[in-house]
Amino acid sequence: MTDLKHSSCEPCNKGSEPLLPEDYSGLLGEVPDWQVVEYKGEKQLERTFKLKNFAEALAFTNRVGALAEAEDHHPAILLEYGKVRVNWWTHAIGGLHRNDFIMAARTDDEFS
Repeated sequence: MTDLKHSSCEPCNKGSEPLLPEDYSGLLGEVPDWQVVEYKGEKQLERTFKLKNFAEALAFTNRVGALAEAEDHHPAILLEYGKVRVNWWTHAIGGLHRNDFIMAARTDDEFS
């Protein structure tokens, strides 16, 4: 197993190919609380985090935002009272890239 949270994201552009299910099945083992979902024909990683209240959820959202800015790779984030849903996918390729799994692992690390 690689240690995704310590891996580096690599540049990705429109010419890059999205991962296929057989490519990311092993990576899912490193982010077991995430699931692959499909929105508007694009595969995404999704996880909902439960927190005590709105303030904690907002603080977590801000930490995820800082991670995203540092890598210039941005998720969809839904903030609610005591709950944050995060979706990672690579917009340029309309699907999943190894970078999304790296960011999911870093998000998990930020939560723990």
